[in-house]
Amino acid sequence: MSQKLNQELRELLAAGRSQFAYLQELGLSSVPAAKQPDPLPICPPGMNDLSKTGACRLETLEELRDDIGDCKRCPLGQSRTKLVFGVGNPQSDLVFVGEAPGRDEDLKGEPFVGEAGQLLDRILFAMELTRDQVYICNVLKCRPPGNRDPQADEVATCEPFLVRQLAAIKPKIIVALGRFAVQSLLKTKIPISRLRGEWQTYQGVPLMPTYHPAYLLRNPHGKRDVWEDMKEVRRRLQAEGGTVD
Repeated sequence: MSQKLNQELRELLAAGRSQFAYLQELGLSSVPAAKQPDPLPICPPGMNDLSKTGACRLETLEELRDDIGDCKRCPLGQSRTKLVFGVGNPQSDLVFVGEAPGRDEDLKGEPFVGEAGQLLDRILFAMELTRDQVYICNVLKCRPPGNRDPQADEVATCEPFLVRQLAAIKPKIIVALGRFAVQSLLKTKIPISRLRGEWQTYQGVPLMPTYHPAYLLRNPHGKRDVWEDMKEVRRRLQAEGGTVD
């Protein structure tokens, strides 16, 4: 080590000791830590573009899940076994939205794990995808008793969480599976038979309405239509520059 460097180190240490002695005279035993800036607030729903200005930030799925907690905001919270939040890649450009958990999903706490979920897995496989590469969720997070149709008050209570979920993921493509998912996201009463296969838009994001896998189990003739829809989804995803890594 050069004499010049040695001299600089001695001067630096001396300055540090002098500063510490001064702090002790003031009654301080340590150097105060620099104040950390306050975290940015979460952007309000529907105003995610504000995050680009630095005025707010996007909510994370973890923060949303913590906010939902052990939800009892509607009667479904009393009858369910497990809350079913979502599964898959939280940064995926492709999101599948279903209706509500069924019996198998209610027991496991994961969407689309029953017979309809197995069919969805096969559809994804045909698209050269896995459920780990996409994100899968439902309009409702809790199972309606007996797998009945969701009621309007249940959708009104739970849908804001779906809105926040999609805002956190920021997908390039949304696939709405079945009548309730399509009508909830698009705010329409038009039958899915008339919407299926035609691109729609949800808050600026291309949305493809298609039949629910459970419908296909009862009506196998609809599988060809869904496959045509999924080929179009794959083509549009590539055109949008989306990835599903």
